[in-house]
Amino acid sequence: MIALVPTLSIKYFPNVSNRIKDIVLILFGSWFVALFAQIEIPLQPVPITGQTFAVLLVGALLGSKRGAMAMIAYIFQGGMGLPFFAGGASGLSILTGATVGYLVGFVGAAYIIGLLAERGLERNVNTSLIPFFIGTVIIYVFGVTWLAIVLNNFSQAIQFGLLPFLIGDVIKLIVAAIVLPSAWKFIK
Repeated sequence: MIALVPTLSIKYFPNVSNRIKDIVLILFGSWFVALFAQIEIPLQPVPITGQTFAVLLVGALLGSKRGAMAMIAYIFQGGMGLPFFAGGASGLSILTGATVGYLVGFVGAAYIIGLLAERGLERNVNTSLIPFFIGTVIIYVFGVTWLAIVLNNFSQAIQFGLLPFLIGDVIKLIVAAIVLPSAWKFIK
């Protein structure tokens, strides 16, 4: 049996009520992703943003349930009109457009990354690549699949929804794999 370890968010806020801690962490996680969504290189139909980097970190920092809930809160807030999506976009039209698959992938990625972080995989540079790689793949699976449906063409979905992002996402993945274990060492 694998022993679960506390994620960073649980370990360092021990004296706050669980309900308040959950709400605050979930909201801050969603706002962190919204902030990084504003880092954008416009491409069509899917822009390059800092969102995926933020999703990786939020999943690892908040754990499976809080991480997934932070992504749901992010999507909800953006869908209700807050300028949270890439480039300050918002509204329900985003939730039916070309990028909705990536947004759904954020939820799954944060959950799985959080599960792996709860098992301590994000605490070591050598093992932290595993949850971040898996999370990135999850985002692509959902995002490219939905884009293929929207475009009615799988090869175009790969061309426009995967290939332009690979180098940037590898860099984000490596930076996340270095930053988080370093944060654990710094805190200890």
